[in-house]
Amino acid sequence: MAENLKKEGKFSYFEKGEGTPIIILHGLMGGLSNFDGVADFFPQKGYKVLIPELPIYKMSILKTNVKSFAKYVAQFIEHLGYDEVILLGNSLGGHIGLYCTKMFPKKVKALVITGSSGLYESAMGESYPKRGDYEYIRKKAENVFYDPAVATKEIVDDVYETVNDRNKLIRTLAIAKSAIRHNMAKDLPKMKTPTCIIWGKNDNVTPPEVAVEFDELLPDSDLYWIDKCGHAAMMEHPEEFNAILNAWLEKRGF
Repeated sequence: MAENLKKEGKFSYFEKGEGTPIIILHGLMGGLSNFDGVADFFPQKGYKVLIPELPIYKMSILKTNVKSFAKYVAQFIEHLGYDEVILLGNSLGGHIGLYCTKMFPKKVKALVITGSSGLYESAMGESYPKRGDYEYIRKKAENVFYDPAVATKEIVDDVYETVNDRNKLIRTLAIAKSAIRHNMAKDLPKMKTPTCIIWGKNDNVTPPEVAVEFDELLPDSDLYWIDKCGHAAMMEHPEEFNAILNAWLEKRGF
């Protein structure tokens, strides 16, 4: 996927398909390839999938926060010339999607969150300062998934490289602190955008009760569970994830 990125001004992004735009927002440690299953499936259903590279490690330290990234997504939507889009975010990407929806509600006709931060952040930044210990990083990466085998050597290597790169580590901690500051419990009851919540029943990072709270606080949401699934449902169970989301989009007329 990384080889096929379009570069236009400050935006670098993957696109596939034609039709209703679905913009996908990756998480803090998540690459664009985490959404391979979504990117393969939805173009066949009449959607255009767009995955921007979020400038998590390129923003100035003062702008390394949820609000700045939400504005970046809104600028990306404007750059593409869309009036409104569907946003889909995992982990930090879900939080950015929520904040973008709060700030620019007319741009987002539907929101999809999975393993999203925004209500419960203790898992995001607490353990990253332990640098240099590959085994420790491997265990933390495996803990993200129900099946530890999903944490391939490539994924572990990426996380290890990130926490041992001073520039990336500083920004990782900055965004983790920003996520805690931008808790959305008070905002969610005012957000009327239709929202699909898809959650792993075995998510250790943002536990199931977080999904229940999102569902209770959002005025127009539907909550779906995937069994034997951790923090990244679209990676661990792509077929089930796609089936749930496709059925929801059809039901809601998107």
